[in-house]
Amino acid sequence: MTQTAYKTVFGSLGHFDKGGVQNIADNVKNYAFSNCFEIASKAKPYEKVVFGQNQIYVLETIRAEGTSPWFTCAHDEFALSMDGEVEIHLVKLEASQAVPDENHNGAVLVEGKPRGKKMGWMKLKRGHQALLPKNTAYQFKVSGDPGVVILQTCKGDLSIERWADICQTA
Repeated sequence: MTQTAYKTVFGSLGHFDKGGVQNIADNVKNYAFSNCFEIASKAKPYEKVVFGQNQIYVLETIRAEGTSPWFTCAHDEFALSMDGEVEIHLVKLEASQAVPDENHNGAVLVEGKPRGKKMGWMKLKRGHQALLPKNTAYQFKVSGDPGVVILQTCKGDLSIERWADICQTA
């Protein structure tokens, strides 16, 4: 019996291989493939670049560098650290700063400094995930090298689509 040896290689913002779809008997345009590290390497800090979508639900790649603006959302979001160390600071917003439409999809910027009770902060390293509760202001902070965060959310006004730039076409 022949055993195949597999080697898992983790990418990072500083070192990744461009992946792709291997065509067997179809057209690669029928598939989507993108790389969160490649996307983050070309993004501005805290742009929310969509790289996966299922109806209204999206995965967004975020280049975490420096300090982000304050964001909030009418629904829960989840942040997954793929590279680097990132702090996430949370403030439970007063009603006057909460998203007024409970059905609004995607994150919005908090107007002014967040007002409400500080909830604390989390430090995420590779593989750590954090819940970003609805109507809670969140801010990312990175003091060292840039990192990469994947955000699981709903497509919204701040979601950026760059399909032509990030997907393999041949």
